[in-house]
Amino acid sequence: MSGFTRKDSSRQDAPSPHESTGPFIQVSRQTVIATGVQALHKIGSDAICKVCIANGGSCCQGCRHLARGIGCQQRNTSCTAWLCGFLKYLLYETDLLREWNEFWDQVPGQDYREDFTPEFFFVSKSLLLPDIRNLSEALADDLHELAKSHIAIGFILTLREKIDKYIDQLEDCQLHSEKKTKIKRNIKMLSSPFHRFQKELHEYRQKFPTPLRFQS
Repeated sequence: MSGFTRKDSSRQDAPSPHESTGPFIQVSRQTVIATGVQALHKIGSDAICKVCIANGGSCCQGCRHLARGIGCQQRNTSCTAWLCGFLKYLLYETDLLREWNEFWDQVPGQDYREDFTPEFFFVSKSLLLPDIRNLSEALADDLHELAKSHIAIGFILTLREKIDKYIDQLEDCQLHSEKKTKIKRNIKMLSSPFHRFQKELHEYRQKFPTPLRFQS
């Protein structure tokens, strides 16, 4: 990240068990937002967003900062950090969801469709996500086909919310193996029609075995 200064971590308050004890870097609010937007572009979020928007499920619908035909007029840390169920699923299957969450957990002042994030603050972890646009485009194609084949109004949006709910539950039950297994089974069942995505995911996992996926 450009325009940063390092701070000795020993001068910070005692970190929580989930925080990095490495050197802290001062970043600006705008730099963090730009980093998040760039990461979303690399993972191909726009391909999935187009499907949801076409089915009446824009996550920005009703926001006062949204200008018709132009888009968001006031980006903030909260909306940049937020992921819908399909984007969570994409990062979950590629073992990148924790990377995303741990980065944004460092960013203070997030609220609903606005933020109170200071103009400058300190972080100890950067955000480095690979280019997985081929995976998001495959998932978007699967979703598009599902939307066409299911006449029920809001089918895609209901599917998105169910996946979102289960992935959130999975994050909250890491110490309960039986419940964790059941939730993973539910996610697998809901995602079973994602044939193009599963094909691309299989190739991705062969190319980047788990220990290597976290290296950038």
